[in-house]
Amino acid sequence: MAEARSPAATVDAIDEAAAAKSTLPRSQLAVMSILGGMLIAVGALLAVVVAGSATGLQASNPGLVRLVMGAVFPVGFIAVMLTGAGLFTSDCATQMVPWYRRRVPGLAVAAVLVVAFLANAVGAIGLAALGWAGGLLGPDQEWTPYLLSLAEGKVSHSWGEVFAKGILANMLVCVAAWQAYSARSTSGKILGIWFPVMAFVALGTEHSIANLFFIPAAMFSGADITVAQFLTANLVPSTLGNWVGGALIIGLPYAWLYSTGRVGQAADAPTGH
Repeated sequence: MAEARSPAATVDAIDEAAAAKSTLPRSQLAVMSILGGMLIAVGALLAVVVAGSATGLQASNPGLVRLVMGAVFPVGFIAVMLTGAGLFTSDCATQMVPWYRRRVPGLAVAAVLVVAFLANAVGAIGLAALGWAGGLLGPDQEWTPYLLSLAEGKVSHSWGEVFAKGILANMLVCVAAWQAYSARSTSGKILGIWFPVMAFVALGTEHSIANLFFIPAAMFSGADITVAQFLTANLVPSTLGNWVGGALIIGLPYAWLYSTGRVGQAADAPTGH
């Protein structure tokens, strides 16, 4: 297996990729991000079907069900990273690197994040509609009670709790993105993504793009959740928390640590120093 990039080289690679992304035509960024929303939703749908079908396990060992859900959900994010799709939550961190290095203006970063979020929403909700049209979602499926319980729980917490869970979720998602950039092999990227993403799902944190699948999917399946409730009780606080977790806790600190005059400047230095 190829040796991983050093932390400094990883940040440099992220810098180049994020700066290039900020110059893309908005139409291209939108299509990338629609695909990203769809792929995250595929992982979320798989997680619901697998975990929700384990009805006996839900009664005897709910913690193991959370682990099972976490184990299969990363399929979506792995696909995003390996196929070059776009995702708002990882963009929150990666776009901070060229912004900190003064390669990309703040308005360009904001444009990337807005386009990515809206297009992710189209992809995730569109996949939920496709799942409903294809019979994978609906009141008669054996995993529907699990989906309804999951979604109703997501809109029942306080604003502050959802915000805090959003921070934690995107800390882990952006660590997964960082580890994917650090790896030079496909297998290394998959492993680097899988563990942090599994953790954020099993912990029950709040990922805004995943929730743009989970909650609309539950609404298609008969959940007693209004659009206003979804927006105010979950999507707004989880999105803001995701931005804080990605931009302020992962993106900016790593950009500061591994930019000119900071530690670890040798791009080929071994990891673990």
